[in-house]
Amino acid sequence: MNRLTELFKIKYPIIQGGMIWCSGWRLASAVSNNGGLGLLGSGSMYPDVLRYHIKKCKESTNNPFGVNIPLLYPNVKDHINIIIEEKVKIVFTSAGNPINYTQYLKDHGITVVHVVANQKFALKCIDAGVDAIVAEGFEAGGHNGIDEITTMCLIPQIRSIIDIPLIAAGGIGSGGAILAAMCLGADGVQIGSLFAASKESSAHENFKNKIVDLTDTDTQLTLKEITPVRLIKNEFYDLIQNAYKSNASKEELTNLLSKGRSKRGMFEGDLKNGELEIGQISASIKDVISVKEIMNNLWNDFNLKKRQLISL
Repeated sequence: MNRLTELFKIKYPIIQGGMIWCSGWRLASAVSNNGGLGLLGSGSMYPDVLRYHIKKCKESTNNPFGVNIPLLYPNVKDHINIIIEEKVKIVFTSAGNPINYTQYLKDHGITVVHVVANQKFALKCIDAGVDAIVAEGFEAGGHNGIDEITTMCLIPQIRSIIDIPLIAAGGIGSGGAILAAMCLGADGVQIGSLFAASKESSAHENFKNKIVDLTDTDTQLTLKEITPVRLIKNEFYDLIQNAYKSNASKEELTNLLSKGRSKRGMFEGDLKNGELEIGQISASIKDVISVKEIMNNLWNDFNLKKRQLISL
């Protein structure tokens, strides 16, 4: 047991990323049932849909689970009210200033964690009074830090200025990577891409099958002018690159994203015209397997690598 497992009352220091279009109740409850902390990805949910997934998650697990809330989404206040009404006890916030809602959530007995990509925002989290911090390197999929700080650099940098529980994210897809993150100062990890490709993920099968076919150069961080996002290189990605070549304005780039692109790609399975968000670790994912298998593989590999390290 460490500070993270004690904070969340979980068996393993492994948190599932609250990914849009991937993290519904089936995935979150499966992770929680197998010793980790499952998160619902509220960023792709209308308020009534979020309430439905919370209720289904309660029915499907007796273990702790939480909700991830991207603070830049328009339904934030509605989501927070539903979370309070449904008595969810853990919230991960991201993509915004933690000062806005942290104390309000804590006043309702909720444990609050915020995602950052540099030291400046880690200190803002401390000022806001969060209970833990996720430090996410730019290897991660989806929306990301603009400064492109890698996970191995970011974790010790954040650890050097905070003393609350620290969660590593970005490029983590094995037990060895979990051990490495903990050696650098993390108390545990948050994993997205591996769970996005799981059997329980709510992502479309086309997207899952695309993930397992990716090579190490098939993703790219782009759209820094709006909000940095790591995408699979497809026809939509090429459209973005052509827009850059044409010196597209910020407004024109925003318009490229305003056609339900992420839902179209990850949830509906349009591999050509959809936005396909995934991390660099995707090149190491070779099969679509169950959450139970993923958790067992991670923890067995973690213990193996730890024994090997001790024997050196």
